Amino acid sequence: MKLKSRLIVAFCTIIILPIALTCTALWGFYTLETRLIRQNYGLEEKDAYGVLSNSLQLMNRYTQTDYQELLSLSKSDPQRLESEDYLVRENEKLLDKSSFLIFCKDGELIYNGYAGESSWDDEQWELALPPYADAEIQSDATAGYFIDGETQSLIKQIDFICSDGAKGSVYIITSSESILPEIRQMLIAVIVAVVLILALTAGIMTIWIYRGTMTPLKKLQVGTKNIKEGNLDFNIDYDENDEMGDLCRNFEEMRKRLKESTEEKMASEKENRALISNIAHDLKTPITAIKGYSEGILDGITDTPEKQERYVRTIYNKANEMDRLINELTFYSKIDTNRIPYNFKKLNVAEYFGDCVDEIGLELETKGIGLTYFNYADEKTVIIADPEQMMRVINNLINNAVKYMGNHKGQINFRIRDVGDFIQVEVEDNGKGIDAKDLPYIFDRFYRTDASRNSSTGGSGIGLSIVRKIIEDHGGKIWATSKINTGTTMYFVVRKSMTV
Repeated sequence: MKLKSRLIVAFCTIIILPIALTCTALWGFYTLETRLIRQNYGLEEKDAYGVLSNSLQLMNRYTQTDYQELLSLSKSDPQRLESEDYLVRENEKLLDKSSFLIFCKDGELIYNGYAGESSWDDEQWELALPPYADAEIQSDATAGYFIDGETQSLIKQIDFICSDGAKGSVYIITSSESILPEIRQMLIAVIVAVVLILALTAGIMTIWIYRGTMTPLKKLQVGTKNIKEGNLDFNIDYDENDEMGDLCRNFEEMRKRLKESTEEKMASEKENRALISNIAHDLKTPITAIKGYSEGILDGITDTPEKQERYVRTIYNKANEMDRLINELTFYSKIDTNRIPYNFKKLNVAEYFGDCVDEIGLELETKGIGLTYFNYADEKTVIIADPEQMMRVINNLINNAVKYMGNHKGQINFRIRDVGDFIQVEVEDNGKGIDAKDLPYIFDRFYRTDASRNSSTGGSGIGLSIVRKIIEDHGGKIWATSKINTGTTMYFVVRKSMTV
């Protein structure tokens, strides 16, 4: 999930989820507490929901049964209400309902059942309590008085005539300070539930966002540490479809390219070392020969014109060999920087390759190597190629065949074939051949087969890699087949021109 979407979801969840859970918790607590209130206060279900909004009504209902019992007793056996033992027993019952009894006789307080410490003394209660009333008021089961001020209480009064003819009054006093413990518990529970809901929601959202951001960040942190230490052999396996996933994928791509660049640099350094080693080795042979033959001339060994000419010609051939090696090195530097100069032209296949064979044939003839040319393509077939670079390809393939020809009479067959949209050039020799295990690598830079590891053949090891580069730049392909002690055939294809 996108980070933006994740934040929107988290924002909505933090707002909506607590509200929904809080409403659910309020309804649950409300239902539970009203059930407990119905049981504790003896209320009907329809009354329980109504009295919660009217605390006086609930306080009145709380002691309604006790009030009815005392009222009935005041009419049937009023003398019992004068007994302190009876008053004590009834008071203990009322204490469980946050209420207590007070008994007055002719306006004087005789019994006060309040068990706690009150801010009011008996005189204050005598002044606050209502006076003796007539029987009509007492007939109302819901009658009561409310005292406001420091001691907020609901008073129910029961008046009767004592045994000695005095006016007696029993008062049931219900304090509002300790009434409805269930409601207070419900409020506390609701507050606790809301706090827990908010904490739980915030915690879940925090963990969700933390895991969505810190997990990939930790992976990136480990990755940057590995790169800092030069270790590129690791991977960032985080593929989520979000911003952090994009960042991790980009980082992984950067790591791969950095690793490839590092490996290419190491391979290039290795190739350069190999090139220097090969060139140094290959240059040493002709230089040694030039030095030796030059010393022979200086020492007067060449005492005949024929011998002197042979020495000079050898020096000349070795110098040409050195020049060829230097040219290969120069061309290799252009390959390495992709700066090979091409001048593509339309070339008639029959004419161009015929001229190449004629030029090369003269040189091969002096070496005693036969060259046969076969053109199976149409005389009007045209290709688009750089004539100079294509000639370099032909020369390299022919020279490579000559180099590994062996001591027997050499023969090279040069063929041109039409293969659909391409022309195929084949250079076949009857030389030593190439081992099957070496054949896939002969076009790699600096690769030399075991048969060529000697000073007589020389070579920088980059000739065939140059050939492959030129052919690929022409949009073609090159490959080879070979058989030990039978010979090797080099193939390459070049696309034909669609217009003549």
